[in-house]
Amino acid sequence: MPLEANDPEALRRRFARLHDEGLFVMPNAWDVGSARVLASLGFAAIATTSSGHAASLGRADQLVTLDELVDHATALATAVDIPVSIDAERCYADRPQAIAANVSRLAETGAAGLSIEDYDPRHGIDPLTTATARVAVAAAAAHDHGMVLTARAENHLYGRDDLDDTIRRLLAYRDAGADVLYAPGLDDIDRIARVVEETGGAVNVLLLSSGPSVPELEAVGVRRVSTGGALAFAAYGALAAAARALRAEGTAAYSRAALSAADRRAALTLAPPTRDGRGRADT
Repeated sequence: MPLEANDPEALRRRFARLHDEGLFVMPNAWDVGSARVLASLGFAAIATTSSGHAASLGRADQLVTLDELVDHATALATAVDIPVSIDAERCYADRPQAIAANVSRLAETGAAGLSIEDYDPRHGIDPLTTATARVAVAAAAAHDHGMVLTARAENHLYGRDDLDDTIRRLLAYRDAGADVLYAPGLDDIDRIARVVEETGGAVNVLLLSSGPSVPELEAVGVRRVSTGGALAFAAYGALAAAARALRAEGTAAYSRAALSAADRRAALTLAPPTRDGRGRADT
């Protein structure tokens, strides 16, 4: 791995600079293997995905513990030499002191950024004042560690198709210190362009099959594109389709779509990486 891979501060500076101009794609990995494949294919950064990580544990989204997320993020950040951003859901806390403490725990993973969202599975979308105060605490704690903080307005994932409210929220989160603004679920280019124009910040967009392409998003000023859990569930879908064909036909035709030997050599190591970038010697 490059020397920078051993230096979380350097990776955090690199991640911050990626948001300065142009657009970059940040796909979401769900385990170490997928992180290694994505890094080997040349992406500048990757993120975790709460739904994909949960699926890798056999669970639905929002059923992963903070300890499990810390272990997961540490494994991904150790495995690749590019910045990793953590999907931290609500930062696993309600009280401000606990939010700050959890951000610090996540910083210890070596990740370059993290996100906080304004949806509470127990109560729905947080009131704006509550959500903004939470973003302010998370941003201050993230910045203490040089991390990029993404603030998420979840309206459009949970049946509140109110773009005016979404923009009000993103503006408040920006003013509270968020570095990146994110409203997952938007799939109309004109609405996305309005978010970019009216917030004036670095905007992340979730790439959707029903939405605009990466070049179209770049044309309206989007800074970052992520994939959420889609890649994980595409992989699980391919697994299910292959398994159904195996049961029905009794052949290994599915293996023709397997990861190539060249891609495996590029992505997979012979020994587990360590924090100093070296693989463990065989014993």
